[in-house]
Amino acid sequence: MLSHVNIGTGDLDRAVTFYTAVFAPMGIALKFHERDMRWAGWMSGEDWPLFIVGEPENGDAHAPGNGQMVAFEAATRATVTACHHAALAHGGVCEGAPGLRPQYHPAFFGAYFRDPDGNKICICCHAADAD
Repeated sequence: MLSHVNIGTGDLDRAVTFYTAVFAPMGIALKFHERDMRWAGWMSGEDWPLFIVGEPENGDAHAPGNGQMVAFEAATRATVTACHHAALAHGGVCEGAPGLRPQYHPAFFGAYFRDPDGNKICICCHAADAD
């Protein structure tokens, strides 16, 4: 359904360091980091979707949205926890520790954080027997 998701940053190099660490436990690799274009992108393979972080095209300062969040699916609950730990170790702010969220469905295991630019991110696992 998705082709790509683009979020803003005020410091591209910091964002690349942050997301490279957060995505490492899931095997999501940095595909490009183009300083002259002021953007970078990650993919979990050769197929879409693509996750892009970039400085705003209009030159204005980045401001995170209120109510927006990007969620990434992990294969295991341990991976959710590892990604959350990496986020906090690299300047992220906890918005919800790893744990079950049965209000979504009985097996939903998620963790929430804000990146150094204030963008809200979720890493989640839907599998009941994932760990």
